[in-house]
Amino acid sequence: MKKTIPVVGMACSACSANVEKKLNSLAGINSASVSLPGRSALIDYDPTTISLEKMKQAVNDIGYDLVIEADRSVAEIEQRAYTLLRRRTLLSWLFALSVMAISMHWLPLGSRDMANQVALLLALANFMYCGREFFINAVKQLHHLTANMDTLVALSTGISFVFSCINTFWGDALWGSRGIAWHTYFDASVMIITFVLTGRLLEERAKDATAASIRRLMGMQPKTARLVDGDHVDEVPIATIAKGDVLEVRAGEKIPVDGIVTQAESFMTADAAYVDESMITGEPTPAEKRVGSRVLAGTIPSQGKLRLKAQQIGEDTALAQIIRMVQAAQSSKAPVQRVVDKVALVFVPVVTAIALLTFVIWLVAGGVDHLPQAILSAIAVLVIACPCAMGLATPTALMVGIGKAAELQVLIKDATALERMRKVDAIVIDKTGTLTLPNQAIDFTKADNLDLEARETLKPHAAEAMKALQERGIAVYMMSGDKEEAAHYWANKAGIEHYQSKVLPQDKEDLVRQLQREGHTVAMIGDGINDTQALALADVSMAIGRGTDVAMDVAQVTLMGDDLRNIPRAFDLSQRTVRMIAQNLFWAFIYNLVCIPLAAGVLYAFGIDWQITPLWASALMAFSSVSVVLNSLRLRFVAA
Repeated sequence: MKKTIPVVGMACSACSANVEKKLNSLAGINSASVSLPGRSALIDYDPTTISLEKMKQAVNDIGYDLVIEADRSVAEIEQRAYTLLRRRTLLSWLFALSVMAISMHWLPLGSRDMANQVALLLALANFMYCGREFFINAVKQLHHLTANMDTLVALSTGISFVFSCINTFWGDALWGSRGIAWHTYFDASVMIITFVLTGRLLEERAKDATAASIRRLMGMQPKTARLVDGDHVDEVPIATIAKGDVLEVRAGEKIPVDGIVTQAESFMTADAAYVDESMITGEPTPAEKRVGSRVLAGTIPSQGKLRLKAQQIGEDTALAQIIRMVQAAQSSKAPVQRVVDKVALVFVPVVTAIALLTFVIWLVAGGVDHLPQAILSAIAVLVIACPCAMGLATPTALMVGIGKAAELQVLIKDATALERMRKVDAIVIDKTGTLTLPNQAIDFTKADNLDLEARETLKPHAAEAMKALQERGIAVYMMSGDKEEAAHYWANKAGIEHYQSKVLPQDKEDLVRQLQREGHTVAMIGDGINDTQALALADVSMAIGRGTDVAMDVAQVTLMGDDLRNIPRAFDLSQRTVRMIAQNLFWAFIYNLVCIPLAAGVLYAFGIDWQITPLWASALMAFSSVSVVLNSLRLRFVAA
């Protein structure tokens, strides 16, 4: 069984890597993939071996939570968490500004000791309310011998606070008696927490935008339905609808379930209604629906009203399946992300070691007189190296890219397909049902057989789509079981140079294999059972949404509707998404490569009296994470 389960409590890539590692360690779980921006886990498991409750307990033990209960609303949980985060961030800013005012002597509090003690109490209050989650989570991580961003924040703020407390009460005895100037750093400890909370708040707002496509899909699901009971029509909650119920839907209302039309009428005709299916198929023209026609949940009658008999309800509707497919794809991982996750698992321990090394070098080089500088440098390294930007670089771009593809009526099953599509340089495409539509109205017993226009119709924009692909350097090969004359005619009509006629399923597979042997990255596009062999072999497999279930099950990508221009658009989107991932990873790694040495104080070795302080380290760390998410969101606007 495969299931996408919401995960609560993750804040960085180390968090998602820890949850994923824990899930994959459990007996009965075949594979688990955890998405940080998607805040979900895609789990493939054996329900006879492990239950959802056991998974939840295991994840709870390391400080996170799986939402498996039907009566727990993920949206409500996230909204409460966001409200609490906002409250703590605002209060933390109040504490931070107060401590800063004391440190800068803007508030006249009398003696130095009095000022330090007031700052201590304010910093302690900030820790206990605004920053306590960092310490609670860090302890949980330590208990399981793991670490994440909370570990770095707890270490840095805890060390600076303890050192400042010692100086508050024994500063003169320890340092003053030796003629060494001493200070407290309560402002740094408070500002670190404040900036980290601010960064998380901005991240949550930005990450929420990456899930816009899923929310739009979910928004297509109505909450109520009109149930027909004899002569009465009552509005009831959608959860109460059962298979076989008869429902009434009026113009402008969303169809609540998948079903078969039992009655239809409009002002144009007494026995038909017209339904806008553009959100599912991408077709702009309303589809005519008569008695016996199939209608889908989320579509909207644009004219007239209809009654339907419910066939698929709840999670069995086509819309629900599309939502699950997009969620699963957004939770899946591209190959590059798996490398980043491995780095994230060791990143925090490595950074901790670098911070310790920084402390030792400063102490050895300058002696005990440089102890405050050694501590502050180590704290700055701990803060600035939080691996948020690195962990968000890939999944945020993938989430936006896959969501954008869904808006184009291109459903991508996994991130690997999205990443691989950019490399495609050869396409094998089926003719009937993919490039052309059979003319259902023709009477074949009376039609002239060389009369090819009567037998089939080229899909709208098919020639434009094929031209766009070839302009991108992609060779197109049309394969058809039809006779030579028909294959030649439709290939010419679509602007395709390479084609084969009278082919069998094995011939399609052979062509894909031959192109791969020649060094091509091959995409196969088809709609029928006879295409499944080639679909399974191709580097990227694409099925037409109106095709057979078998073809769509095998394919990595499903094209909804008949607008083949979405094929080159999908390839363009792949290029942009992978380019965005590369940009994000470049800046995330450059950020750490440059900032960690500057925080450690490497410039002092060259006679330059400057380094990144803990306060600025926390601000830069927050900025780096937010900038990666905002950069990924550009895909929503640049992808056509």
